[in-house]
Amino acid sequence: MIPIAIYHCNISIVSRGKGKSAVAAAAYRSGEKLTNEWDGMTHDYTRKGGVVHTEILLPPNAPPSFSDRSTLWNSVELYEKAGNAQLAREIDAALPIELSREEQIRLVREYCSSQFVSRGMCVDYAIHDTGKGNPHCHIMLTMRPLDERGAWAAKSKKEYD
Repeated sequence: MIPIAIYHCNISIVSRGKGKSAVAAAAYRSGEKLTNEWDGMTHDYTRKGGVVHTEILLPPNAPPSFSDRSTLWNSVELYEKAGNAQLAREIDAALPIELSREEQIRLVREYCSSQFVSRGMCVDYAIHDTGKGNPHCHIMLTMRPLDERGAWAAKSKKEYD
């Protein structure tokens, strides 16, 4: 048998309209216990295995308190008022098993910094690996960038010619 790389990449939206919560999603991906201040629900994933690294990357103008996962995602939840609000983007992508853990972390960190943080978005990512040959990352992105004062700015809209 010849080993071959298996790649996957899924991009989705965390939306209240689909019954989802950014705080719940962040708790699951990070393997932490977080309480959503918007609806009062506590999401406890501290028994989840396979979370090998988590990190929050922020633009320079972000409030320092956003380096705390609960503060970041509760800020998003409380800012969005609509019952069908889009709260976050998520990217779930395979990582090459040929890379060491340090190289995988550096790859995800550099990608997120250059593609998202540089555009004003806050990034919360987790690397999962249960040791069964499927290391992958979950990248959660804020839908809104931060303005120069560190406040949530308007969501961007694409215009097509």
